[in-house]
Amino acid sequence: MRPWRQAGVVAVVLGLSACEVGPSYKSPTVPVEQTGQWVSLSSSTATSEEPPKQWWKLYQDSQLDTFIEEALTANTDLKVAEDNLSAARAILEGTMAGRLPQTQLVTGATRGRDAVTDEILEIGGHPPRTIWKFDALFDVSYEIDLFGRVRRSIEAAQADHEAVGATRDAVKITVAAETTRAYVQICALGEQIAVARHSLQVVGREAEITLRRHEVGANSQFDVVRAEGLVAQARAAIPPLEGQQRAAWFQLAALLGRAPTNAPTDVLACARALLLKELIPAGDGSALLKRRPDVRQAERRLAAATARVGVATADLYPKITLTGLFGGIGSEVNELATDRGVTWGVGPGVSWVLPDQVALRARVRQAQASTAAALETFDGTVLQALKEVEQALSIYRAELDRREALTEAQERARRAFSMAHDQFVAGALSNLELLATEQSLVAIDAAASASDATIAQDQIAIFKALGGGWQR
Repeated sequence: MRPWRQAGVVAVVLGLSACEVGPSYKSPTVPVEQTGQWVSLSSSTATSEEPPKQWWKLYQDSQLDTFIEEALTANTDLKVAEDNLSAARAILEGTMAGRLPQTQLVTGATRGRDAVTDEILEIGGHPPRTIWKFDALFDVSYEIDLFGRVRRSIEAAQADHEAVGATRDAVKITVAAETTRAYVQICALGEQIAVARHSLQVVGREAEITLRRHEVGANSQFDVVRAEGLVAQARAAIPPLEGQQRAAWFQLAALLGRAPTNAPTDVLACARALLLKELIPAGDGSALLKRRPDVRQAERRLAAATARVGVATADLYPKITLTGLFGGIGSEVNELATDRGVTWGVGPGVSWVLPDQVALRARVRQAQASTAAALETFDGTVLQALKEVEQALSIYRAELDRREALTEAQERARRAFSMAHDQFVAGALSNLELLATEQSLVAIDAAASASDATIAQDQIAIFKALGGGWQR
């Protein structure tokens, strides 16, 4: 073949190999109205500034920072996510090998009759006979990717790998948020326990005063029993809080990858709710959708599904391969490396599933339906992400308003109790009226400390919904 003809053949093959069937992927667009400021953003609760990557550092608590670092290293769920990512990377590497020639080395020995050998023997006047046949062959095959089956397969595997990476990042967010949640819950419950014990001391002192007054005939035995009942009620509020604190303690240990026997004991001494006094940086919808790993995961799943439409479509067309072999065949082992035993060959091969392509076309329709479902999943994931932030901001704002009202009620209840105590001691107030002010104070103090715990959890819920914490 003349050189110019060879060049023409090569150009045609290269041109065909650049042809890809199936749809080319385009990232889905998000409506502009979904990427603006938050509807629930309030100047009293949050700002439009972007949240920091390591949002937990806003608490300025060195022990929390240490726990987060440990969890992001030792958490078992995160280790599973890392292993899944390694598996996806291995699948991608295996798929990318489809661009390379496939090789095979085959060696063997068989004893029997060979039709070609028998024919040669007959020509020479010899009878057919049973012989040994030895072979050692090296096969090479290369698929000419005319319709992009290999390239689309690599696209799908690459997108799958990136989707698993996004899943790993989502696990990081969960681990960071839940570690913070457990630590904050331990501290908040410590505060509630301290408040409950203080309330027990208050009602205990009043019960002693009631008992002494009864001993001098200033009130009845019924007043003493009612005062002691309030003491028992205040004491009963403490064990459930201690149980919840230990449960959060064990949860923290699990998140840190520790057994319960190795749970950090020093954290149980924390007796103040960990709260952010500053406004929460919440960013906007556009930044959220770029930051949230679940949105990125859904987008990558859509890309993979789109590429698989191309893979299924390429199976409708012929598959062309170039094959070659080199080796030796002979009736003696020493013949394999001689001119007599050497064998080689090179040539094209075509395989095509014809005429029945019903199953192949069904797979194309299946891939197209999976792509449509992946697009709907992406849209749903975007709406879910936006909804979670709006809900978290709304709940947080409502709890802040409630805490403000509780603060006012708490101040009034304390003033009322102080006045009632003085009047009771002076004999100007009945025991029943004093008991009512005690009950009100105990209830308000408990509600206020519980609200602090709720606010702390609401803050964490906002940061978790904002999707930060996976960047390292």
